[in-house]
Amino acid sequence: MVGKILLSLFALMLAFTTTLFTADAFTGTTDDGSPSGKFTTFNVPGAGTGSGQGTSAVAINRAGEISGYFVDSADVSHGFLRAPDGTITKFSVAGAGKGVSEGTSPSNLNAAGTITGFYVDFHDVYHGFLRAVDGTITKFNVQGSQDTYPVAINPGSTVSGTYRDASNVYHGFLRAFDGRVTDVSVRGSLGTKGLGINPAGTITGFYLDSSDVYHGFFRAAAGTITKFSVQGAGKGQYQGTIPQSINSGSTITGFYLDSSDVYHGFFRGSNGTVTTFDAPGAGAGEYQGTVAGGINAAGEISGYYADSSSVYHGFLRDTNGTIKRLDAPGAGTGGYEGTIPESINSVGAIAGYYVDSNNASHGFLWSK
Repeated sequence: MVGKILLSLFALMLAFTTTLFTADAFTGTTDDGSPSGKFTTFNVPGAGTGSGQGTSAVAINRAGEISGYFVDSADVSHGFLRAPDGTITKFSVAGAGKGVSEGTSPSNLNAAGTITGFYVDFHDVYHGFLRAVDGTITKFNVQGSQDTYPVAINPGSTVSGTYRDASNVYHGFLRAFDGRVTDVSVRGSLGTKGLGINPAGTITGFYLDSSDVYHGFFRAAAGTITKFSVQGAGKGQYQGTIPQSINSGSTITGFYLDSSDVYHGFFRGSNGTVTTFDAPGAGAGEYQGTVAGGINAAGEISGYYADSSSVYHGFLRDTNGTIKRLDAPGAGTGGYEGTIPESINSVGAIAGYYVDSNNASHGFLWSK
């Protein structure tokens, strides 16, 4: 872990309520006060309301289906799927543990509504799963792994993710629809993590070099791995470049940590050109700054930033470079509270969660 701002990376994290809200908008560095969309907030029935509990939306597809997880009052995680009409279906993988920090945690879904993620068993071991549209769940582990963490899924139900081997080394993996698994490891690295996959099967992620510095990579469907680092990324321990997702045009987005441990957003075009950016209002202190997380086919980017008080604010970066601030109603205004977008779909709708003043999470949908 490279700082508290990465709270959503590999995280384990009684009425259904809906609220509409007009968010503040930021254009450049000036708040123009114009309506920029609306928030719909929601809680899964049964979600806890204590610190570290609640509802976390993590992915949204074009149809507007949202997947995620909720943590109940016993600190156990369960999966959910929210339909576009607001109907919520809860589920847990058979064999998932029922102790603190155990349970089921979806991480992504594809256009058809197939969900991937992981569950933690009674022995605190992580396993992968796929949940089909009809609710059928397929469990899987990468052969030889101690823990398996699926992260992303494409339209063909090919899954990318990470596994930990018996030597405590992390590797990326690619799991085809028929169950065949391919190891994805950057040669010479101390560990590789696969995070994003596009429709063509290109994977992006990051690896750790012998000096404990992070670098980005992408792996083409044919198996060729290309490494890259963003200019300005720090070269100290646990600094560097961390890609998060890749779109159908092979544009990659993510963030980098500079030599002062400040985060900055970036995107890398298919031609190798890298553009860096900072959200207006992002802090410049240690583990503050801008984290880009999701990118859609049009090139719109969602993410969040930590301000000078370490409060989180969501953002949407339009293709013309305009950055709009997104603050969910009810989001806390203390340190490590606020709004965390997790996923953006092809029509620019964003799903995520916000952390309130009690450190409980609540799901949200933001739409234009």
